[in-house]
Amino acid sequence: MTVTTSIAPIRPAIHALQPQLVQWRRGLHQRPELGFREVETAARVAELLRQWGYEPQTGIAHTGVMAVISGAKPGSVLGLRADMDALPIQELNTVPYRSQIAGVMHACGHDGHTAILLGVAHYLAHHREHLRGTVKLIFQPAEEGPGGAKPMIECGVLENPRVEAMFGLHLWNDLPAGAVGVRSGALMAASDFFRCHIQGRGGHGAKPQQTVDALLVAAQAVVALQSLVARQISPLEPAVVTVGELHSGHARNVIADQATFGGTVRYFNPELAGVIPQKLEAIIQGICQAYGATYQLDYEYLYPPLVNHPAMADLVRTVAQAVVEPGLGLMPDCQTLGGEDMAFFLQEVPGCYFFLGSANPLKGLDFPHHHPRFDFDEAVLSLGVELLIRCLEQYGH
Repeated sequence: MTVTTSIAPIRPAIHALQPQLVQWRRGLHQRPELGFREVETAARVAELLRQWGYEPQTGIAHTGVMAVISGAKPGSVLGLRADMDALPIQELNTVPYRSQIAGVMHACGHDGHTAILLGVAHYLAHHREHLRGTVKLIFQPAEEGPGGAKPMIECGVLENPRVEAMFGLHLWNDLPAGAVGVRSGALMAASDFFRCHIQGRGGHGAKPQQTVDALLVAAQAVVALQSLVARQISPLEPAVVTVGELHSGHARNVIADQATFGGTVRYFNPELAGVIPQKLEAIIQGICQAYGATYQLDYEYLYPPLVNHPAMADLVRTVAQAVVEPGLGLMPDCQTLGGEDMAFFLQEVPGCYFFLGSANPLKGLDFPHHHPRFDFDEAVLSLGVELLIRCLEQYGH
């Protein structure tokens, strides 16, 4: 596939913002901050918003920022959301705008999301006479965990006035630059995490009959958990159980008395939230009972599935069809078992979250998300602004 960075049709006022969007994005990229520590990022966002005449609310859920703008014409109250946090990853890119913070980088495009929403804010501030209704611009902390969406909701960002619908986008290196991925229903999966501690009885490696081998019990449990999805969940229900860590033992000739393993669970169907944890614990409990060990299981429901409202997804699809170049098109079946706490907003109000393709292999900009060499084609930043502005304009028409 030939990848192009010629993005059209973008209105002149937004196209003219492209150099500024790149500058904002690169400034954020150089100074990444982890979840609930986005002090400098939030201050920069608030400073720009004030320059454009907004009165931003700051310190929402620690470091969140929100600004409200009402148009010259009456209409609906809509929300737009961007996440601001980075990841605990050491950047390996050698670009001039590489991270200046050791061990922290924007490896998922949140710097681009923030720049795009700043672009929307700039456009609305300078074209308020064409705006119908009210827009809440929500700059959210801590999407990568433990999650800033729910605390912001609890702080009332959807109220006074009540938001009727929400939109958001995610730059996506699984799609070519300029393509759009949107679908009705579940776009992204629930994101649960678990940790299990096994307590056995240690002893000499040559006398296993005197012990309860915690490492063996944990290993059996890890293997058995792979049958949970394969044999206890319908094959028509996508789900994943991944054990990502296992810790046990400290010497080659000592049978371990303790073991700890942890992992993540992903699924689209909300009904599985009450099924998978129960079956997961039943497997662990049965194995521990068979070997004479005990266990403690901590299961955390982090994010629910991200479910797009059908009418809102249709709106985004209509907008994208008018903007995306014919050679790139829409990806209607775009779906991932990755999680996103935008899901909490979409549980509260109808809305749509969609993917904006950002990969360009011809420029070496196609490393996956959360990779230390992740980067994206900045040519899509102005397209992101155009898409969100058109979503606002299309709603209610």
